[in-house]
Amino acid sequence: MSDEEHHFESKADAGASKTYPQQAGTIRKNGYIVIKGRPCKVVEVSTSKTGKHGHAKCHFVGIDIFTAKKLEDIVPSSHNCDVPHVNRTDYQLIDISEDGFVSLLTDSGDTKDDLRLPTDENLLKQRLMPLLISKPLDVGIPIESKFQWGDCTFKLAEIIKEGFADGKDLVVSVMSAMGEEQICALKDIGPK
Repeated sequence: MSDEEHHFESKADAGASKTYPQQAGTIRKNGYIVIKGRPCKVVEVSTSKTGKHGHAKCHFVGIDIFTAKKLEDIVPSSHNCDVPHVNRTDYQLIDISEDGFVSLLTDSGDTKDDLRLPTDENLLKQRLMPLLISKPLDVGIPIESKFQWGDCTFKLAEIIKEGFADGKDLVVSVMSAMGEEQICALKDIGPK
């Protein structure tokens, strides 16, 4: 045997699963489910009654939390479904590179430099529409000039860039599930 020591750096938990099983009949609207291998937020659930030859079935309609695509699945209510571990973490924005990567400050004081600004149009519409209706963000951009109710030209990436350029102190929310991460929201915590 060799006297060399081997050191391995890993960002994953040892043996940690990206999903956990849950009985289909117990999954409710606004919960999460894996449909066709993608983490989804459940937007509609309907359950059929038991027929003479089988189980009651649950029909799930979900929206992929990263691509905003609508996915559907039908599962017997007594069978298990995979449910993703979904985490949402806030980080302070430190810098934005020219190629769209952001530098974020973690709670431990380290930097996280592996995320890009969001670019998917469907995702931006899904995330910003409810946000703007309930509470408009004030990052120095007139909402009327960037957003029309009929057509979503308002972009989260632009808001982040412009707020950062104006010297605002910004906190971004990052959603992570099944090995994927994406910036999903923004908070202005005041001037630097």
